[in-house]
Amino acid sequence: MRGGWRAVLGVVVSVLLIWWVLRDVEPGLLLGELRDANGWLLLAAVVVATSGFLTRALRWRVILHPIRPRTGLGSRFAAVCIGFALNNLLPARAGELARAWSLSRFEPVPVSGSLGSLVAERFLDGVAILLLLGAAVLLPGFPANATIGGRPLVGVLLTILAVGGAGVLVLFLPVIFPAPALRILDRGLRLVPGGRGRRLRKLAEFFLQGLGVLRSPRLFGQALSWSLVIWAWNAVSFWLAFLAFGIDQGYTAALFVQGVIALGVAVPSAPGYFGTFHAAALVGLHEVYGVAGEATLAFAFGYHLGGFFPVTFLGLWYAGRLGLSLPELGKAGKAAAARRHVPAAGGP
Repeated sequence: MRGGWRAVLGVVVSVLLIWWVLRDVEPGLLLGELRDANGWLLLAAVVVATSGFLTRALRWRVILHPIRPRTGLGSRFAAVCIGFALNNLLPARAGELARAWSLSRFEPVPVSGSLGSLVAERFLDGVAILLLLGAAVLLPGFPANATIGGRPLVGVLLTILAVGGAGVLVLFLPVIFPAPALRILDRGLRLVPGGRGRRLRKLAEFFLQGLGVLRSPRLFGQALSWSLVIWAWNAVSFWLAFLAFGIDQGYTAALFVQGVIALGVAVPSAPGYFGTFHAAALVGLHEVYGVAGEATLAFAFGYHLGGFFPVTFLGLWYAGRLGLSLPELGKAGKAAAARRHVPAAGGP
């Protein structure tokens, strides 16, 4: 089955990481930490984290501006919830395709252009996360001589920046020079027979149009500002969850651990980021800040499960409004990315 190997790999990675984080943990101590958590503070953390999906929908208007300047907030919020719900429930990040397809059902936005906007969104998220991660390291209170996996943290961060910089370069070449990129594509499409090549080129045009926010200094500045707000606000939910489990490390630690987890969940995993989330939390909070392993994992499991359900229920509710079940929505997203017909980029 096409794509099945990614799903299997993700499950294997998640199982191995769950085993790794629990291998030296006393179950009774972990359950005790979970029982003793402050439920009200944990609920506040979940509310703050869930409200972040609304701010994502607000930012998406700016990112979509080069494709369609006016889109409804309700449509964008519904598509965001559907996308994240399916990422929680289906393998291989199927929610990204479903999110692009869902928006095209609510608004006259081409699916390929919407996918391009999501690539731009991930880029903006990456820049914001690295900026806030760097700020956390430079702010007072960060552990001196911190290490990750026995390596100095500075060296690890420099490696991440080097890899991220290479990724930025690869992405920006077609963004800054779309015409040469399309000419190179045209040479390759000469080998594609008939009208299929023309349709693929049209898809590429809409995809590059979806990256248009990265070519406009004004829109880029607005979108990056929104990205910083999204992740700075989301770090508040981490800080509240720390307090819920008796972890008194402050907002700076929340910024740092959030950044480590955001990088960690980029690794292939089972749906819902099980394993990758918890391993990254253990690295950031236990190794760097020295928080006890049981308290760290109680936070990781409690916060992760607390945030898992609200957006999943919201996404399934919006999917129900489209009249689709979960399997149908997953298939619809994949079909939308590969379909031959490309909708017009403007007008109802």
